[in-house]
Amino acid sequence: MEIKILQTITHETKFKLKDEFVPRIKKCCDQLTLDEIWKRPNSNLVSVGNLILHLCGNVSQYILFGLGGLPDNRKRQEEFDFNEQLSKIELYDKLDHLMDDVSLVLDKLEPKILTQQITVQGMNYSGFGILMHVVEHFSYHVGQITWFTKLIKDVDMKYYGDKDLNITG
Repeated sequence: MEIKILQTITHETKFKLKDEFVPRIKKCCDQLTLDEIWKRPNSNLVSVGNLILHLCGNVSQYILFGLGGLPDNRKRQEEFDFNEQLSKIELYDKLDHLMDDVSLVLDKLEPKILTQQITVQGMNYSGFGILMHVVEHFSYHVGQITWFTKLIKDVDMKYYGDKDLNITG
């Protein structure tokens, strides 16, 4: 039973990150020019490119280090300070390689990790709490990237295609 619960949780985590959120980021970036991806609208906002770097850093720290035991080499502030224009392909490669690494870590987890206490960024989480944090955090920034894209391009991103989302029950 514990293994089935772990498999369900890790499957859903991978689905949200790799199959839903990353394609949404790419869909947004495909609408934007490189200058728009790296535009900082004001001094209190970072660019879409910086948000992508930030997401890579966050997921690496929480899943690869926190759950996978890999070294924690994150330099969080550099994600926001970075001001070179990586290409779309470079950004996509970062996301894709990260998702491959995440899958490897999640596929090797043991059920006890879900309740184990783990310290990341000086805060204590259960393994399950780490997965919840990562999905929530990723979703939050995908929403910001989507909002920016819609603002700049005046487009409907059609994330759900032509599905009728007004169906109840």
